[in-house]
Amino acid sequence: MTVHAEQLLQRGPSVTRALLPAIFNIFSEWHLKGVQQMTLLGLSNEKTLYNWKSHPEKAKLTRDLLERASYILGIYKSLQILFPDQALADRWLSTPNDNPLFNGMAPLDRLLAGQVVDLAVVRYFLDAERGG
Repeated sequence: MTVHAEQLLQRGPSVTRALLPAIFNIFSEWHLKGVQQMTLLGLSNEKTLYNWKSHPEKAKLTRDLLERASYILGIYKSLQILFPDQALADRWLSTPNDNPLFNGMAPLDRLLAGQVVDLAVVRYFLDAERGG
């Protein structure tokens, strides 16, 4: 893990106070249900999700959360660059894709497989598409 990530972990509540609301705003734009949000954040408890929403500063900042959040933010950024129209970005996420990475599934289905690597695959795919 980079020095920057270690510094973020040490800052704890000040980071989660900004990071989680940004993530939840993205989830809102993507029209994700609670269970989908839990999957992307690697949570297994719905109560934790709603506690994080109401008190983000109390969330425990972990390497896993930082990694997942980084991929989510990167996916969002790439979609905004590739599809400046939010409706098109949302449609891309939910439209079946014939690229072998998605095997005919919607990219959102790949994201919701639940593994960090699935977030990484979609992020790197979008970065490559935008030439980043």
